[in-house]
Amino acid sequence: MPAHVAESDSTPDPTSTTGTTDPLAHERAHLAASRAALRGMREDVQALDIRDVTADWVSAAVLQSQIDDRIKALADLPHTPLFFGRLDYLHAVGGELAEGADGERFYIGRRHVHDAAGDPMVIDWRAPVSQPYYQASRTNPQDVGLRRRFGYTGGELTAYEDEHLTDPAEAEHTSRLLQAEIERPRVGPMRDIVATIQPEQDEIVRSGLGGTVCVQGGPGTGKTAVGLHRVAYLLYAHRERLARTGTLVIGPNRSFLHYIEQVLPALGELEVKQATVDDLVRTGVEVRGEDEAATAVVKGDARMAEVLRRAVRSHVTAPVEPVVVVRGSRRWRVPAYEIQEMADELLARDMRYGAAHEALPQRIAHAVLVRMEEAGEAPDDRVQNAVARNPAVKAAVKAVWPAVDPAKVVLRLLSDAEFLAAHAEGLLSEEEQKRLLWAKPARSVKSAKWSAADAVLIDEAGDLVARTHSLGHVVLDEAQDLSPMQYRAVGRRCSTGSATVLGDLAQGTTPWSTESWGEALFHLGKADAVVEELTAGFRVPREVIAYASRLLPAISPGLAAVESVRESPGSLAVREVPGGAAELDAAVVAACEESLRHEGSIGLIAADARIPVLGAALEAAGHAYLAPGEETTAASRLTLVPASLAKGLEYDYVVLDEPGAVVDGEPDERTGLRRLYVALTRAVSGLIVLHAAPLPEVLVQA
Repeated sequence: MPAHVAESDSTPDPTSTTGTTDPLAHERAHLAASRAALRGMREDVQALDIRDVTADWVSAAVLQSQIDDRIKALADLPHTPLFFGRLDYLHAVGGELAEGADGERFYIGRRHVHDAAGDPMVIDWRAPVSQPYYQASRTNPQDVGLRRRFGYTGGELTAYEDEHLTDPAEAEHTSRLLQAEIERPRVGPMRDIVATIQPEQDEIVRSGLGGTVCVQGGPGTGKTAVGLHRVAYLLYAHRERLARTGTLVIGPNRSFLHYIEQVLPALGELEVKQATVDDLVRTGVEVRGEDEAATAVVKGDARMAEVLRRAVRSHVTAPVEPVVVVRGSRRWRVPAYEIQEMADELLARDMRYGAAHEALPQRIAHAVLVRMEEAGEAPDDRVQNAVARNPAVKAAVKAVWPAVDPAKVVLRLLSDAEFLAAHAEGLLSEEEQKRLLWAKPARSVKSAKWSAADAVLIDEAGDLVARTHSLGHVVLDEAQDLSPMQYRAVGRRCSTGSATVLGDLAQGTTPWSTESWGEALFHLGKADAVVEELTAGFRVPREVIAYASRLLPAISPGLAAVESVRESPGSLAVREVPGGAAELDAAVVAACEESLRHEGSIGLIAADARIPVLGAALEAAGHAYLAPGEETTAASRLTLVPASLAKGLEYDYVVLDEPGAVVDGEPDERTGLRRLYVALTRAVSGLIVLHAAPLPEVLVQA
């Protein structure tokens, strides 16, 4: 049955309790009652008095913080539908809820809402009883007789659409409301997709916490949204465990994180931290330098992990004299060869350097205690600890297994050619070693102009000294752009947990981007992860994705092209601009003005070097514009986007300036074509490509 607005009174709702047979009026009444119930839930929490239930101010502060978070989670967002669907089951749902009559009905929404008596009015989309909303079909109705979708305008319920999954007389059709929700103009940050999750996406979202999932997805397949909704689902299904261990979303840059930051709060999840890889590893050093691409490739290579391991362990030296511990009138001697055996045993166990540094004095103290017992004494643990703190023991440990500063180890590797050569032997060529060495060595950790790749090396060295804290679950987006050493840095953050890895091999735009997910997952420490591929596109129009896919044979041979489900005739325009730079600038401004006549957000994407020129052209024409990461509004919808920051973002309409300049702005052609592929696939409704110079041959030949 098609969507209903004006004809809504043609289908009476037999269960209506509002005194009307108009289904739309009945549903609006349920929406109003549900909002009132949510307000009541929030007021109940606000009214809690904790003065008599906490023993001290610390407990009171913790409890009050939890209450404040709960109040935030129960906020009613006026322009966000409280529920978006309804399921009418043919029979009672056993075990899920309290007993009910046959034909139980559930409203599916972003969060659970119950009335004053505790009876559910809206069911959380993550609950098991909600899953058929996404998975039920005519071939497998899952006991669902009716699936109803709702349409909203500005938070007001305006339409509904029904599917009778067990009625053979009803013709199968594409949901107009579902399509309209997918194509709804996007102003502001990224939205959740709970109303539009597709079956193949839902399977990934609901996969278990125990295993790592890698999602390969082309532009418009919803992989980022799937990853974020998977976090929300895991927090629902394993809240207590993840509350202890923590969750983290890792994105490629701050603009991207700002774009996605409202998705989880809209679903009532406020505790998920967000960071870039650079944020994770910049602890203790300031990044002020930048590497050449070839140098960064070497620093990001997995072989550097072994170079660092050798360098850290090289600080262990052979003892040259025995340890003599004086206690009272007795002297206890541990010979040098025995201390050497202890050090060798610790090295063989491959313990972290810092843990072994703490263990060695206890080993020496134990040897002393054995001698005491042989002499007839009866020492206890307190004596052993006292011996371990003895000045002679501490001096021996300092000489044999000294404390190590990770940053100083990396500083020496990058400054001292002999030290680097000694630990890179058989791993790095002479040319690669030359690339690593600073032309002008820094005098200290603080004065060094560390690069982002250096910070990753320091993080690796830090983990060799002391174990990195592991979280319960990590989502890694745009993962194809990480180096092996960056994968290792992320993997340390979920070594005892799991991960959701999201990316597209065709969009790898760093010189060190991965060629296969198997390689990436190995470096992440999750070689047994399940790799899922999303090939159905829901965001980018078919004409646009087909044009961009002309690049795939050159940038990622063998990768399947995205098959868009959206036909949008006229969504692609490729225009050659005769004349020079001035004519092209004017044409770009005119194309932006043309796009602004449509509803929604506009992105002007150009090679980084062209951004200042185009910014000046827009200002001269009287057009204000935003930078990536700044939130679009109804009054300010145009964003000027450097091609290097376009990844992960999307706009209703995109104007792409000079594709050839985008390609030429990268260090090599393959990376340039991949950058162009990203830029070509940011549009949700329409794309205008403008060029004065010839287009890249691969686009023309295809």
